[in-house]
Amino acid sequence: MILAVSSAIFIFLATVTGIILAFEPISNQIKPYAITSASNLSLAETIETLQNEYNEVVTLKKDENDFVIASVITKEGRSNRFYINPFTGKKIGDIIKKASIFEFATNLHRSLFLKSTGRFLVGLFSFFLFLIAITGIKLIIKRQGGFKRFFSKVVKEEFAQYYHVIIGRYALIPLVIITISGIYLSLEKFDVLPSNKITHTKTQISENSKKIAVKDFKIFNATLLNEFKHLEFPFSDDEEDYFVLKLENKELYINQYSGDIISKGDFPLPLLASNLSLKLHTGQGNFLWAILLLLTCFAILFFMYSGFAMTLKRKKRSSSKMQNISDKDTAEYIILVGSETGHTQRFAKQFFEAMCLKTTSVFIDQLNNYTSYKRAKHLIVFTATYGEGEAPSNAKNFETLLDVIKQNQTIQYSVVGFGSLMYPNFCKYAIIVDALLQKNKSFMPNLPLFKINNQSLEAFKTWLGQWNDSTSLNLKIQLNKPTINRKKLSNFEVISHTEINVDDTFILQLRPQFIQKFQSGDLLAFYPEDDNVERLYSIGRVEDNILLSIKRHEFGVCSRQLSQLTQKTMIKAKIRRNLDFHFPTYAKEVVMIANGTGIAPFLGMINDKSNDVKAHLFWGGRTHDSLEIYSKFIDKAFNKKTLSSFHVAYSQEEGKKVYVQDVIQENADMIARILNTDGVVMICGSIAMQNRVLEVLNDITTEKLKQPLSTFENNEQIKMDCY
Repeated sequence: MILAVSSAIFIFLATVTGIILAFEPISNQIKPYAITSASNLSLAETIETLQNEYNEVVTLKKDENDFVIASVITKEGRSNRFYINPFTGKKIGDIIKKASIFEFATNLHRSLFLKSTGRFLVGLFSFFLFLIAITGIKLIIKRQGGFKRFFSKVVKEEFAQYYHVIIGRYALIPLVIITISGIYLSLEKFDVLPSNKITHTKTQISENSKKIAVKDFKIFNATLLNEFKHLEFPFSDDEEDYFVLKLENKELYINQYSGDIISKGDFPLPLLASNLSLKLHTGQGNFLWAILLLLTCFAILFFMYSGFAMTLKRKKRSSSKMQNISDKDTAEYIILVGSETGHTQRFAKQFFEAMCLKTTSVFIDQLNNYTSYKRAKHLIVFTATYGEGEAPSNAKNFETLLDVIKQNQTIQYSVVGFGSLMYPNFCKYAIIVDALLQKNKSFMPNLPLFKINNQSLEAFKTWLGQWNDSTSLNLKIQLNKPTINRKKLSNFEVISHTEINVDDTFILQLRPQFIQKFQSGDLLAFYPEDDNVERLYSIGRVEDNILLSIKRHEFGVCSRQLSQLTQKTMIKAKIRRNLDFHFPTYAKEVVMIANGTGIAPFLGMINDKSNDVKAHLFWGGRTHDSLEIYSKFIDKAFNKKTLSSFHVAYSQEEGKKVYVQDVIQENADMIARILNTDGVVMICGSIAMQNRVLEVLNDITTEKLKQPLSTFENNEQIKMDCY
């Protein structure tokens, strides 16, 4: 943070001028002075052509754009310097003059118009930017769970965080190159690097000083045009004067009579490093690298925005301390939070505010501030996991404090972990905290460890329901009523509405009033006027209509309204694209897992697909009667041969209760085979079902494929849409 704040202005100036300067090599490269097929032309041929075309050739040079420049004396006796065609020796253009905007940007970029002081500052803040880039790479590796997962899928929490990581994975390496080369060029100006002076060594030459034609010089015939950098012709006909030929990595003095190499000097390493740094830092002579430098400069500006945006949001979340009504020693309910980004803090705050409506005997704090609590009866821990299972920054001291501080009474505890199933160490720190409390004699569990994937509010409500059942407090999360512009909602006509079955479930089919693009797996959002809170239902596309499977809840505002709709009624809603849950046409086999109303998108997929992908449907319901409203869609898919197998589990039939995860376990070999051959598993339904299914899937992949489920999640072989 100190590095970022202290260097922000300087890095901003360097980046903006860098963007301007990146256009210089790009604009130069598109000039029509490059000669194609000239790389195999020998230097001797070009020299001979020039000597025939002009009275005298002074120098021949290839610039950073690989344009050939000749300094000559024409047959009219005028001295001139221009770009030439090396095949014909003819002038093809005047030397490109540096535009004033590039002159200005170069001076500002190099020294901030502060001469030596400015050069020092630019070098210093280049070093700061280098440190920021290196630590950025380290943080991405840590966040992703290891170097091997550097390019794995990123959990999207919010815009700034997501694209900071996504862009960072590609831009940080070029950024490190830019900063290192910039630092080197700055150090070079202060003479702190080893000398780059070329030291020549004389060579053994023949005694024959008979003058031969330049076109016959062995060295010139052996040197191709793409190998040379600069050739200086002798000033006079005296034998003491010689040709000076500079190649990519050495300099040669050549006898003007015999063509023998008089002496040679290899470029010292500092000089080679200087030339390389200049090319890497400016993009000279390389169009694609110049484009990459330009994009990297834009990335730096985005990093500055997103980095500060994340920091300010994080500090805002962490600084918005909740006002404790009770003291830690008078409170019966203690809430401790471990949060790295502030998202877990938000859930803890919602819980705290709900608790405050029921009792004043509640206290909230960070895990780092764990201490003794004289009257505490319940400890509730909300914690995220950082990196590869480490504690968040405000929870690093908890384990040590737990060992040292003793409680005078037994306290019931509940641990809620927040994380993402995309990472192998899903909720690992919450697991550690739960294990630590289990071992501590001062604590006894009230609820088992509960894990929440991707900050799911629905999962949090599920845990809150369990908490309410165990404490009889009946807490409710308070949600502010959002505002909805209903003019932007679309009209949908009710095509059919089934009778409500034994599970209070019904199928609703809708048709958009106007043509809209949607697929099975997308979402339809309703906004009841009672609260304007968005309700999302998974879409099944059947015969170009929207199929929804809905459970009517006794106190459900939206589900009760939808259950009362009649045919040809118009209703307002909005289609939300759900690209991560579309049918994977690229897979050979797909397993679809659902319970209850979660079957809706799969009914659409198995009836709408026209490819050869094998589809296996697993569904869990209560009784045989629960399946009745879906059976015609399943039968139709079997008749069309778009469904390969159907596996059903009934949890409320007489006899043994069977859940969908049990049927999955029975077909473990098939699941393992499909995942091992790049197949895809799709899950739709309740969060509780999702968690149990994921546990079984993880057992299957670990046992049969020797890999954690996260491996397949990162390969995008696990798709979930659960609520």
